[in-house]
Amino acid sequence: MDQFTFTDMKKIKRKNLGNFVPLELFRTIRLIGLYQALPMNGKGTTLTIGRKIGEEFGVTSVNELFELFEQLKIGIPIITHEDDKGMTIAVHDCFCEGLPIMEGKMVCDLEGAIIEGALTKIRGKRVSVREIKCNVNGDEYCEYIVKY
Repeated sequence: MDQFTFTDMKKIKRKNLGNFVPLELFRTIRLIGLYQALPMNGKGTTLTIGRKIGEEFGVTSVNELFELFEQLKIGIPIITHEDDKGMTIAVHDCFCEGLPIMEGKMVCDLEGAIIEGALTKIRGKRVSVREIKCNVNGDEYCEYIVKY
């Protein structure tokens, strides 16, 4: 075996520290390590990573995806609009909630790419996801437009 799977990620044997890491560590990796250190705020990298993660989740429905988002503490997704062309998803309690407001910044492209990868796998054809609101921008919640 030369690749990890999402099933592998669930195998945790840390006797003392358990299965959680602090949110500030995740934020540091994402917003300092990737967002600030890579060209174009790491967008190409986070999109590639997120899509792969979404595909590997192995979910078979939107409900399963949303349940996993909450279980993994990524955020609380809610469909606010849906039609035959796509949907709009609001994500409450996102990892970026509480960070300083920086108008014009959208930092949750990884989460959108995870949704994109999972929905592409579920639907069996490519979907696109674009972040249109972000807590860091001063919005009440993070929001994504999904196009089928």
